[in-house]
Formats: sequence, C-alpha cells, structure tokens
Amino acid sequence: MIDDPRKADLLMTKLRESLPFAANITEYLARTLEKQSPEVTIPKRCNVVDVINSGDMGGILCCLDIGGPHTEAAQIVSITHLSFDRRVPFSREIEAYQHHRIKKLSKRGMMAADGLTTGRKRTTQVG
Repeated sequence: MIDDPRKADLLMTKLRESLPFAANITEYLARTLEKQSPEVTIPKRCNVVDVINSGDMGGILCCLDIGGPHTEAAQIVSITHLSFDRRVPFSREIEAYQHHRIKKLSKRGMMAADGLTTGRKRTTQVG
C-alpha cells in the first residue's frame, strides 16, 4: 500500500472543504499539459476545483480549471505534480503527503505511472 488510508482521507476532507483553492503548476507538469492540449494556454497558477482519491493507482488527483468553463478537456493531475503556497493552511499536510507518496513510488520504481492524466470532457463534480 502506497498511501496511508487514514491520512489520505483526512487530507481529502480538508481539501474538499477548501475548494476551490490555488495551486502552482510545476515546469514538468506545464510541459506535459502543453503536449497533451496544445490549444490551451497553460498558466503558472490555477485553481483546484475538485479532488478525487484514486487509491494506490494515482493517489489524490486534482481537477484543475485550466482553460476556463468552456474547455473541452478536463485537466486531472496527481497532487504530486503541483506546488502550493506555504501560507495555505493545509500546505504542510500536502507537502508531507507528496513527499511520502513520491518516496514510496520511487522505491517501487513507479514514478512515471503516478496519476498524470487528461480527460476528454470537463467534469463538474466527481467523487
């Protein structure tokens, strides 16, 4: 098991209660999203509008508002590919989750498979 279910559920509760909240898009993520959706301008910051716990397969996934309400492709990415302002009340919990997940995935040689996906249609409320 990669994630501690109790800790992941507690973090999910905090994240859901705080929606929407700001996130910074890492350089790696920006390059990947630009390749997947070349028609969409990828900003340095965006809002997380929903969160999904996909379990060990992808961990906590964030639905991003990139492209606005009329976008044709929802951007859903692993929380490990985002960074957050340290002034956000739950940023330490996110950082601890990211560090733990990345460490576990690295030990298992699974880093490339960690939850970087793009859907075809925008979703409103998932999970």
